[in-house]
Amino acid sequence: MFHFDVETKDDWWEVEALYDLCFAPGRTALSSYRLREDVDPVADLSIVARDGDGILAGAIRYWPVHIGADVALLLGPVAVHPTHQGEGLGGALIHDSMSRAARLGWHRVMLVGDEPYYRRFGFQRLSNVVMPPPTNPDRVLGHGLADGIWDGVQGDVTRYEG
Repeated sequence: MFHFDVETKDDWWEVEALYDLCFAPGRTALSSYRLREDVDPVADLSIVARDGDGILAGAIRYWPVHIGADVALLLGPVAVHPTHQGEGLGGALIHDSMSRAARLGWHRVMLVGDEPYYRRFGFQRLSNVVMPPPTNPDRVLGHGLADGIWDGVQGDVTRYEG
């Protein structure tokens, strides 16, 4: 059993350590991290999952980005501690956080990832949305939190400037 809660400033280092554990060295050199520099994550959507003993088991964060004149959420990173992988926690974090995003009035979620995995959450390739290089365009995926919300959205993904 896991308890989900909004990440606090006291969780930050523990979450960063989890990301370091789950992702390859140099993760912060990825183009998606350039979009996050000096931009605060969406506080109400940065979620931690703790087990019954209060130990961090997973975490997810979202960041606002611009796509041309439109705004979207950039999902990521999402990570699950290796001792809890395969238990459905990553999927639960995605479902829970996207439900929260919809309740908060967000309409679009995008990420850079593996389409066969993320398709189960409703993500599909965004052919007219361009992440900064060297991102593989086949890995740029989006999910609408309302019908037709991605219609006509196109252009470069850039840092959110408020």
